[in-house]
Amino acid sequence: MSEAISTWSTLASRNAALRFIDVNLRGAGQVIFQNNPLTGLFFIAAIAWGAYTGGHLDIIIGALVALVIATATAMLLEADETSLSQGMFGFNGILVGAAVPTVLADGAGMWFILVIGAAVSTVVMLAVSKVMKTWEAPALTFPFVLTTWFLVLAAYSFGQLPIASMGPPALPQAVTTGASPEALSAWGVVEAWLKGPAQVFLINNPISGVLILIGLIVSSPWSAFFAAVGAAVALAVSLGLGASLSDVTAGLYGFSPVLTAVALGCVFYTPSLRGAAFALLGTIFTVIVQGALDAGIAPAGIPTFTAPFVFVTWLFLLPKADLQPHPHAPIKGGILDKKAKS
Repeated sequence: MSEAISTWSTLASRNAALRFIDVNLRGAGQVIFQNNPLTGLFFIAAIAWGAYTGGHLDIIIGALVALVIATATAMLLEADETSLSQGMFGFNGILVGAAVPTVLADGAGMWFILVIGAAVSTVVMLAVSKVMKTWEAPALTFPFVLTTWFLVLAAYSFGQLPIASMGPPALPQAVTTGASPEALSAWGVVEAWLKGPAQVFLINNPISGVLILIGLIVSSPWSAFFAAVGAAVALAVSLGLGASLSDVTAGLYGFSPVLTAVALGCVFYTPSLRGAAFALLGTIFTVIVQGALDAGIAPAGIPTFTAPFVFVTWLFLLPKADLQPHPHAPIKGGILDKKAKS
């Protein structure tokens, strides 16, 4: 497998078209911290399968369009070459492209803001990375969260942006009939567990979750392990705390914990027993923050997206200054730094 990836990388380095494809595939993989084109292909397949089975092909089309636009924008802005080649400007774009068609109805207005949002996600990535570099912390998926919050919140002000599956704005209410382990069959538990990784891309499909885990195994068995464990921990905690059963079975308490578990378990810290305990604490706290943010932004009528993962991971990274080097470290160079030096 490594030889095939090496051969592909060599070919991509010699051909501009293949290089562009390679950068975009790596951008898809970087959603869960993987600088691997084959992993990115598995992730795209997961989105495609979920979109097809769910009858919403606009989601996979939007994801691919936004991925390409975000990457092309970074090239036009002459962003840092190393970061660009590792796909660091595509992962927020592909998430924007998957999210907008999920929450807004198909139409000219939706596609217009999707294209604009994809390009803007690269600008926001540069801006957030510049700010977070002060604290030696990565931007993570916050550019996606911030950009998409603005895009979908605007739907309440524009008549040409009909809402499909968002809101309505409402004051938070306590869950009166929370989930319990007894409410799910054995297969129901497995489905809810697999939907955790799938919901990273806003896909409600267990097969997509399997494809994502396979994609992680191809690149990093440790990442696959922590993603699987993170989803299981999130499922157990959300069930134990009595979260909404419909939200639990849809994997909505699993996607941010999956990202947190991978980030803290093996990306920014070296895998170890102490590191695993630290990642476990962060993963459990992410479930709690997920519930808190769900209630906190309910009056705005917008989804939390991956904000729980971003906030918890920042909090768990900032106390430690000597982070392990990784492509998701603050982006250096790029058009912003060039302007600052000129």
